Amino acid sequence: MPQIDINGREIEVRLIPDAATGCPPLVFLHEGLGSVSLWRDFPDHVARRVGAPAVVYSRFGYGKSAGLDGPRAPGFMHDEALDVLPALLDKLGIQAPILIGHSDGASIALIHAAMSTRATTAVVLMAPHVMVEPISVESIARVAETYEKTDLRERLARHHTHVDDAFLGWSKIWLDPRFRTWNLAKEAQALTVPALLIQGEDDEYGTLAQLDAIAEAAVGSVQRLVLAACGHTPHRDQEAAVLAAIAEFIDGVVGRRGGD
Repeated sequence: MPQIDINGREIEVRLIPDAATGCPPLVFLHEGLGSVSLWRDFPDHVARRVGAPAVVYSRFGYGKSAGLDGPRAPGFMHDEALDVLPALLDKLGIQAPILIGHSDGASIALIHAAMSTRATTAVVLMAPHVMVEPISVESIARVAETYEKTDLRERLARHHTHVDDAFLGWSKIWLDPRFRTWNLAKEAQALTVPALLIQGEDDEYGTLAQLDAIAEAAVGSVQRLVLAACGHTPHRDQEAAVLAAIAEFIDGVVGRRGGD
């Protein structure tokens, strides 16, 4: 995987070539324990379906990117959205992308689209977080215990060079009492670009109140897809439905009548 230098630190990036259809580039932002490799081939399927180039990258602490430079603070998603992501897009010469985020990555995509001075064409937010719910804290606490008592650390180490940065950097800040009041109410109110919201009915990390809060606050057009028999990873649990919804949404955004 190529590495991109951001302020002297390396970020792992995977580029999916341009299909030369005129569709804006797609940028994939992974979940709180995700990475380039953990997206598997989902970005390829989306890019091929809509005929767009795509960028998949691992944030600091994840995948083969450089490790964290210290403990995360409650504003870490804003740092990612307003400092790191713009620097990466500038390095790659990407303007007005469509951001496709999952979980923490969806929250980062929302922040960037709402608050950055850079243009964003649209956002796809899968299982986004805009507030801290008890279900989130309880689920993360259970996973943190699993990390200590099972082989979860070893399994995650297949995908993360700095596995403790990836896991503990995520779990500790979400379980930090300072983080309980974190919310993106202001950012949701500033969201003006078209948005597709996707969540599973059985999401173990958040309720549909997350989608409700975005839909009620956003200024731009909002579509939503709620999936039965689906947990926190809609693109794996219900990939066909998610692919179809994303393709239809992007075709609408770029003014095409239909997908392939």
